[in-house]
Amino acid sequence: MAWRLHLVPEKTNIDFFRWQWITFGGSMMLMVLAFIAWGVMGLNFGIDFKGGTTIRTESTQAVDVGAFRQALEKLPLGDITITEVFDPSFRADQHVAQIRISALDKTESVTPETIEQVEVALKAVDPGITFPSIESVGPKVSGELVWSSVLAVAATSIGIMLYIWLRFEWQMALGGVLALLHDVFITIGIFALFQIKFDLTIVAALLTILGYSINDTVVVFDRLRENLRKYKTMPLRDVMNLSVNETLSRTVMTSLTTLIAVGSMLVFGGDVIRGFSFAIFMGVLLGTYSSVYVAKNIVLMIGLDRSEKPKGGKGNEFAHIDA
Repeated sequence: MAWRLHLVPEKTNIDFFRWQWITFGGSMMLMVLAFIAWGVMGLNFGIDFKGGTTIRTESTQAVDVGAFRQALEKLPLGDITITEVFDPSFRADQHVAQIRISALDKTESVTPETIEQVEVALKAVDPGITFPSIESVGPKVSGELVWSSVLAVAATSIGIMLYIWLRFEWQMALGGVLALLHDVFITIGIFALFQIKFDLTIVAALLTILGYSINDTVVVFDRLRENLRKYKTMPLRDVMNLSVNETLSRTVMTSLTTLIAVGSMLVFGGDVIRGFSFAIFMGVLLGTYSSVYVAKNIVLMIGLDRSEKPKGGKGNEFAHIDA
């Protein structure tokens, strides 16, 4: 018989409701603290939301990010992000970089005089460098991006809630979405507390968190629905405990393998994707926790209708669909 790795025993009997007021209450307290940190300290918006200028450079010499950054540190600039651009269509001697500079105030993007100083500093590093394009993002566009990001997260949450409502029950839809918002709000609160740069890549990470977190929650809810049909007289709390225990091995294995991959990106990925990797890492941890300790607690508090529904009646007509 082949040897198999078991991170948790095949059969567990953990009472996940034993400390429910501590675990669930702690989650609610963390959400409140996240809102306080968000409201008091605010977010450290990046160029996407604060306004600034993106300069595209091109040269026959290889891009030296360290030399570029050292040359620009002497100038009175805001936050600077330097990334090398790769494309299969580039020539062998075509080396392209993208330099993003945030504005120093809220009314203007980077001034033409400052851009000229940047060009002079970069030419001192590489005399053959050229600047094929320079684009500026003003405060008006940045404000629109903020609202677009909020709408993207809200629309995704509503879409997920409608899917779970059709697939399961409205109580599960509400519990699942509140668990998702728990993950997103606490992650944003952490970014506000430590003043980690918040830009569009973090919004992409938040949307990824929504998709990942609901995946675990749906697995638990699917097993819960099966067990509700199997154990019709068992108390709802016991059925939920059984369902989480039966899916615990899958939850731990999935979360651990994801954390290993994302942790590698966080440690070795460099400064460019560190914020994105950190958001995903925190989202996986919070998503796993909320699937076990938040979503089902909300469903238990609301309650489920366990009465027999007549076939073809007012029951959930979408429940039989394997999707």
